Amino acid sequence: MKKTASFFFVLSLLFSCKEESKILTKITAKTSQVDTLTRQDSTIIKEFLPYKEKMIEEVNKVLSHAPKNLVRTDGKLQSSLGNLMADLNYDKVNELFQKETGKTVDFALFNYGGIRAGIWKGDVKTIHAFNLMPFDNTLVVVELTKEKVEELLEYFVVKNRAHPISKQAQIIYDGNDVTMLINGKPIESKRTYFVATTNYLQKGGDNMDFFAAPESLYDSNFLMRDAIAEYFLSQDTLRASLDDRVVIKE
Repeated sequence: MKKTASFFFVLSLLFSCKEESKILTKITAKTSQVDTLTRQDSTIIKEFLPYKEKMIEEVNKVLSHAPKNLVRTDGKLQSSLGNLMADLNYDKVNELFQKETGKTVDFALFNYGGIRAGIWKGDVKTIHAFNLMPFDNTLVVVELTKEKVEELLEYFVVKNRAHPISKQAQIIYDGNDVTMLINGKPIESKRTYFVATTNYLQKGGDNMDFFAAPESLYDSNFLMRDAIAEYFLSQDTLRASLDDRVVIKE
């Protein structure tokens, strides 16, 4: 309950704060005991209540509809939610990257732990975008050599988790051999690849060190959370499934 109250309080501040020029002249401090018995200040309540009500209205706005539960645990080395997340974020950052550079992103990779919640059957609201991505991570594009892409593939295999990867890439497990196709072709030695991810992972988050020193780096400055909310709003129905982006031959 305390976490929920804090969440709405912080978001209320974000929606209501205005930039003003201020000069710090004095700092004072006082320790006050705050607990469930502390009397509520009616002035404060009156001041923030309109913003709280507006925030509740905003986060509960219906953006789309999910015909089934979308989670990160319904497949082997891929998931319906992971596939949806990878593809929608690929589409957004590729749009921005093409507009800025005239080039195309080859594929996208994110991390399993970055999916912070599921989407349950029924109405999909703004709050779901915050739950999925509560952090201010931006979408970036890194230019990787063949060797770095092979490190990426090795990471995927060793970690053995359903890290979200976009449909432009395909990872094939055939016995002890694991290969990767990018737009239907094997990894080529005499070219580089543009890979979409987040600024957190690009800096080595989740031990994705192959992103850390790219040949070039493009930061869209577009929040992953905003890409999610924007996509939800554009779709009447969210559709995602398991497909052949990860193939495991028995």
